[in-house]
Amino acid sequence: MSEFTPINPKPFLRDLVNQRVVITLKFNDTQYRGTLVSTDNYFNIQLKDAEEWVKNESRGEVGEIFIRCNNVLWISQEPSKQ
Repeated sequence: MSEFTPINPKPFLRDLVNQRVVITLKFNDTQYRGTLVSTDNYFNIQLKDAEEWVKNESRGEVGEIFIRCNNVLWISQEPSKQ
């Protein structure tokens, strides 16, 4: 069984600024994929060039978006396309 190693979220997010990320919301199988512009001490998220995905289907580009921290379930780096 693999062992989970927790990491500090502030440096993790700081390292993701100007990179493509996937933000998974707590409800409706909704994700936003875009470039992380900034985050604050409450983990509110600002993305640019964002695209909305619902149930793994693209709903189109939304451009610049602000996501309030209490809606976020998961934040990850977007896998590179090869």
